[in-house]
Amino acid sequence: MVSRRVILPFFIVVFGAIILGIFLLDLSHWRNYFNQIDTTRFSQTLLPGSQRLSPIDGMIQVYIPAGEFTLGESGGSNNPRHKVYLDAFWIDLTEVTNEMYARCVQEGKCDYTVRQAITELRYHDPAYANDPVVYVTWDSALEYCQWAGRRLPTEAEWEKAARGTDLRKYPWGNSPPDPSLLNYDNNVGETTAVGSYLEGASPYGVLDMAGNVREWVADWFNGSYYLLSPLKNPSGPNNGEKRVLRGGSYIDDAQKVQVTTRFSHIPSSAGMNRGFRCAVSSWLVSTPE
Repeated sequence: MVSRRVILPFFIVVFGAIILGIFLLDLSHWRNYFNQIDTTRFSQTLLPGSQRLSPIDGMIQVYIPAGEFTLGESGGSNNPRHKVYLDAFWIDLTEVTNEMYARCVQEGKCDYTVRQAITELRYHDPAYANDPVVYVTWDSALEYCQWAGRRLPTEAEWEKAARGTDLRKYPWGNSPPDPSLLNYDNNVGETTAVGSYLEGASPYGVLDMAGNVREWVADWFNGSYYLLSPLKNPSGPNNGEKRVLRGGSYIDDAQKVQVTTRFSHIPSSAGMNRGFRCAVSSWLVSTPE
């Protein structure tokens, strides 16, 4: 007669083998499921330059894929050329407009105080509703992006969205600027409506990345940061006195509207040629069906 001491371990071993088999089959099922998502759903819907609409402020956003690109310029003292890797993200198609910013003010989530009468008049004038909002501090720009469910782009994200991966000098390529491509060098003398220069689009289709207004980004400014920054998702120094702006403005010349040009101002410094756009990490955004 077989004792209980023999039967019990035998059943434990058999039961354990069954459970292990079920687990392995289930694991294989889920692996196949996730592989199917990777190869059919995401790859088909999130192409570089894909667009989505922000439900809060109506801003169109553009998808920038993950991968390496070259940040900086050859021989740059403050921004030497080097490769970095960025995770995928979405960035606003244009700069935030007066009309968009006014919605945030009306909801009590943003503050708007200007120091020039002409700027105040433009902010309230319907004729300038689609011009980029100006005279916003860095904190006000961040405040708006948070209200809209986004954030300020990092300096590296901004540059990748502006130049792509082919080392171009300007969003449209390497040809010199002219008034058909952007608002710069005081050719117009004031801001223009966002999206007015379709021929000046970046490789991903992002607009107004050169000229019109300088754009606040998330990073603190440090002239030596590029020499020390991480090679994956650099986000700027941990602290500093000034914040970085990118893109040049309607008063800046051809040199200053290059995609690698860096500006810096104290965060509380609003100005007639300073605006912003927002971004959001792709993993925080629902994938379109």
